[in-house]
Amino acid sequence: MLVQICILLLGFILLIKGADIFVDSASQLARNFKLSKMLIGLTIVAFGTSAPEFAVSVKSILSGHGEIVLGNVIGSNILNILLILGCSSLFHALTVKNNTVKKELPIVLMLTTLLIVLMCDHVFDNNAINMITRNDGIVLLLFFCVFIYYLISMMRKKVDTDSEEDDLWSLKKSILFTVIGIAGIVVGSNLVVDSASHLAKAFGVSQRMIALTIVAFGTSLPELVTSITATRKGEYDIAIGNVVGSNIFNLGIVLGLPVALFGNISVGSFQVMDLIFFFISAASLFLFSYNDYKISKKEGTLFLFLFLVYYGFIFLN
Repeated sequence: MLVQICILLLGFILLIKGADIFVDSASQLARNFKLSKMLIGLTIVAFGTSAPEFAVSVKSILSGHGEIVLGNVIGSNILNILLILGCSSLFHALTVKNNTVKKELPIVLMLTTLLIVLMCDHVFDNNAINMITRNDGIVLLLFFCVFIYYLISMMRKKVDTDSEEDDLWSLKKSILFTVIGIAGIVVGSNLVVDSASHLAKAFGVSQRMIALTIVAFGTSLPELVTSITATRKGEYDIAIGNVVGSNIFNLGIVLGLPVALFGNISVGSFQVMDLIFFFISAASLFLFSYNDYKISKKEGTLFLFLFLVYYGFIFLN
């Protein structure tokens, strides 16, 4: 038990330091390639911080624990919005750019709604069993391709949003520290998830509970630390892009790719309330952003309130 607690603490240390390095190097990469920091947040930062979720999903589906795969994605996406953006906005109101409101957030909402529909087979056929099939995984991947096409079109329109050359790192240094930051984040999150899972099992916690809490929180720690660090450094585009990009990667790659490759997974014991909050989190992010192109401290506080309500429901059921 003591060993697992020590591993947990080590994981947190690696996560925090890795995220600090990662935000700085990602910002430098944006300046080196004359790309917008939002694009860096949607790609390098989002993919790097989604790596733990992908590793957990592949490991879970291969070992026959489909509920952990779904709980990982659903729980992580809820946490990314309600907890991470909620906490980040308390440090400073988060400005959301026009492209994000009109293009990226609708993709998040569309993929979220799509997954909910794909999970509810029994609603459309009383004899059907709720599950995510290989065909469902392929559909998610195809919609994810729309996002990839959008990213490619953005890269063709390189935008230099920072004309200052002071303190500009070399390209090699930026790439090296980006890799070091990602390594710290991934290794740290894996240590946290493994040790927390051992501790949870020692107390007899169910698989659904582990998936929606320990696993989801553990794999969302990179996004949490990275977004808060980015906000404190004034890198609001990276903070928003990290969450939006991570949620899209979670739905398209973390869930869609393993299911498409390795086959069906059962929806299992997931409840209607899980799907309601899954949708509410994505819809509220879109509505708040569309309203005034920012996530204010009041809206962030509402996110945190919804987070507490949802997890209160989980622990009481």
